[in-house]
Amino acid sequence: MTAAANSLAVRTQAALYGEIDLELSWSEADLPERERTKHVHRLHPYLGKFVPQLAEVFLRRYGSPGDLVWDPFAGSGTTLVEANGLGMRAAGCDVSAFNCMLSEAKTAVYDPEALLADVVHLGQAEGEPVPRNASPYLNRWFAPRAVGELLAFRARVACTTYPGLWSVVLSRAARSARRTRHDDLDFPRKPVTAEYFCHKHRKTCRPVGEAAKFLRRYVRDAAQRVHDYAELRAETSALMLHGDARVLDPPEQVDLVLTSPPYPGLIDYHEQHVYAFELLGLERKDEAEIGRGVPGYCEGVSAVLDRAAKALRPGGRIVIVVNDRRGLYESILSDAGLQLEDRVVRHVNRRTGRRNGEYFEEILVARPSVVRRRTAVRALGGV
Repeated sequence: MTAAANSLAVRTQAALYGEIDLELSWSEADLPERERTKHVHRLHPYLGKFVPQLAEVFLRRYGSPGDLVWDPFAGSGTTLVEANGLGMRAAGCDVSAFNCMLSEAKTAVYDPEALLADVVHLGQAEGEPVPRNASPYLNRWFAPRAVGELLAFRARVACTTYPGLWSVVLSRAARSARRTRHDDLDFPRKPVTAEYFCHKHRKTCRPVGEAAKFLRRYVRDAAQRVHDYAELRAETSALMLHGDARVLDPPEQVDLVLTSPPYPGLIDYHEQHVYAFELLGLERKDEAEIGRGVPGYCEGVSAVLDRAAKALRPGGRIVIVVNDRRGLYESILSDAGLQLEDRVVRHVNRRTGRRNGEYFEEILVARPSVVRRRTAVRALGGV
């Protein structure tokens, strides 16, 4: 271990533990995986999402029923789902078409009878022709039987009441049905076509050859999850916008901004769901994704926060969940005309699925700076 790394480790174990908020640093026993992925939060795997319980804490702390909450990096829709469950109106945007589809599926209102009719329709696959118009990507990453089953399901989705929800289910099944190792589902580099030793199951496994079993399982699971959420949600709106938050405004003045920007160079959010883009024919906007690397990251996030601050009502706050290990956010907040009001450090336990790596993240609570507020008052003709 280098001297710098050793110094960081010492700080992590000593000073940093003295700073963390223990009430927000849940252990696996306190907050098991089934609670972190309750109801619609488990409609589809998503790397990098923050736990809904964390969103709930700050929504309760800084928001009220009827408030409009804005998330300019909406991702999988955690903020929108939790805000709605607390009686707040929610709006968000994301540059990824799949993220928008996922967030909309989570926050949509479903008629129980129509939902059940969709489930019955999707289960009727007897004697249907197997589509053959698969792309080179699908033929490479899926066994022939799996390709046929995925494409047949896609054709049935077009005749349902809720195609967005079932497209998410289709994507989830495709993720599980790829020719990849069971212990390497996040970013597999190449298809696996032969037997291999699986570290997840601790035995020799074979690549998956079908998709139907996953489709059946996830259709039932999705129907149950949206039903569970329907019993909790409020009769308030949730709007998801597809676009770049650097140039896209919220629908109206917002009371609270709660967001978790991407961490630079950590996750490629388009490539994470490449199978969904391929299977569903979604447009990719990789070049507009903030966080694909460090260059341009500060300017991009600052522009997003600056635009969000312009829509913030007087007295409103911007709450940002980050892992600022590069120390970028002091300048980002300054460039966005924001001043730090509070900084909370929490220990993160198994944030993404079954990963066990230990790390910490900060929750930054910011408000428009005095200079920015004065400028806004002058622009409105005030004194």
